[in-house]
Amino acid sequence: MLLRLPCLAVSSVFALIGLLPMSDVDKDIEILTLRHQPAVVQRLIDRPRATLADRTLLAALLHRLPRVRLRRLHLIVSPDMTLRWHRDLRRRRHADAARHERPGRPPTRRKVPALVLRLACENRGWGYRRIHGELAALGS
Repeated sequence: MLLRLPCLAVSSVFALIGLLPMSDVDKDIEILTLRHQPAVVQRLIDRPRATLADRTLLAALLHRLPRVRLRRLHLIVSPDMTLRWHRDLRRRRHADAARHERPGRPPTRRKVPALVLRLACENRGWGYRRIHGELAALGS
């Protein structure tokens, strides 16, 4: 994923550079051809699958366009889907920033298991609930 997105961006830049020497008629024909291809794909496939790199690139390119213009485009996915992908990317970015170094419960001190075993050995009639209660009373 980390290498795929930059490759897509670089190939898009080279494609843009390749458009410079083309005439307007050639560009229009290519645009019409490219717009027709998603319609053909949608007829053949009920639900196309996009990779994370594809979603990222589409969301980055399309999130600035107004919804009215997005609805006029012939896209493989709906405009609402690309906007949702953009929201998910932003949410994932903020979630990654808030993620802790070590997820899960913090480790207990070495003295606590030793104390539990000592209480259980010295007081054989106590169950785990009583031992837990005694330890909870120590903490308060």
